[in-house]
Amino acid sequence: MKAKDRRLAELKAQIPEVMPEDALAMKAQGATLLDVRENDEVAQGSPEGALRLGRGFLELRIEDAVADLDQPLLVMCAGGVRSLFAAETLSRMGYTNVKSVAGGFSRWKNNGLPFEMPRFLDDDARERYARHLLLPEVGEAGQLKLMESKVLMIGAGGLGSPAAYYLSAAGVGTLGLVDHDVVDRSNLQRQILHTEARINTSKVASAREAIESLNPRVKVVGYETRLDSSNVEEILSNYDMVVDGSDNLPTRYLINDACVKLGIPNIHAAVYRFEGQITVFWPQYEKHRGGCYRCMFPEPPPPESAPSCAEIGVLGVLPGVLGVLQAVEAVKVLLGIGEPLVGKMLYYDALRGSFSQFKLSRNTKCKVCGDDAVIGEYEDYAQVCSSKAG
Repeated sequence: MKAKDRRLAELKAQIPEVMPEDALAMKAQGATLLDVRENDEVAQGSPEGALRLGRGFLELRIEDAVADLDQPLLVMCAGGVRSLFAAETLSRMGYTNVKSVAGGFSRWKNNGLPFEMPRFLDDDARERYARHLLLPEVGEAGQLKLMESKVLMIGAGGLGSPAAYYLSAAGVGTLGLVDHDVVDRSNLQRQILHTEARINTSKVASAREAIESLNPRVKVVGYETRLDSSNVEEILSNYDMVVDGSDNLPTRYLINDACVKLGIPNIHAAVYRFEGQITVFWPQYEKHRGGCYRCMFPEPPPPESAPSCAEIGVLGVLPGVLGVLQAVEAVKVLLGIGEPLVGKMLYYDALRGSFSQFKLSRNTKCKVCGDDAVIGEYEDYAQVCSSKAG
């Protein structure tokens, strides 16, 4: 008998084996089905819901994926040989309940058990997003989730510029851009998507050029229009979330009401001179119910209390800080990691160099997200910003 045959015989005597049908039943009861084939093999099919960790990096990655050493593990390869070696390694690492799936994926597939065709990153994407792939909280599955996500940016200005830039760099698959304005020289002090050469160009076209130059994988969908009651729901319903970088109150109320009605998160930020604030309005958040914009401000204020940045000014780098924080919150929500700023307001004072966090409570009587709220027709408020330029 050859050495490899003796070794296999030893492993078969040492490692319990289960048939694919039994493995499927055990998986339904909570066991982890671990596919240790390489990506090119898995791309041809893999059991639904399997944990896919190639044999070459199994020892380095398994503890991040399965921390409980007593978790039942069902190891699968192509034909049931490599899974024996992998199972032995896992046992040596301290996993107490490890079995090999006899016949591997070949028998699984031939027996008509359910499988799927997983997506994988190509070589270019692996190089581009290499630092994400090193993070267990992101990894390949998270990066693919980002690439399948659709985020709507309201405004390609001071807040929208850094937020869109970083979401594009992070690999968000589709970015919608809503902005009716054109690039003005005064924008360039803070709106980093635009350049001197693109003055008098529409902001949507200018932003598209910048984003596609940074990451041609991102699909940019432009809306050179104002949001109003006639188009807000049609536009927002195509996206997973909204990043609100608007600079006028009527739009903020409209975005808020539509997001609550559609059940999508609203990553909201605002800046004022040397101050900024950011929160996530998402009353439907599964962990706890946060409020909405109307819980804070039920109705728009009088015009004299809502001056524009054209009148009062804004520190050019300040929107960069808040816009980047919006991108961070957006990625957290898309990946389902960390604690988003739901029910919390993060306030930044640039002159003091300080951050403060405040609790935001949902108003149970809010006419939009309250317990008895029913959202009917959207309201088109008159422009309350007192700037003569609008």
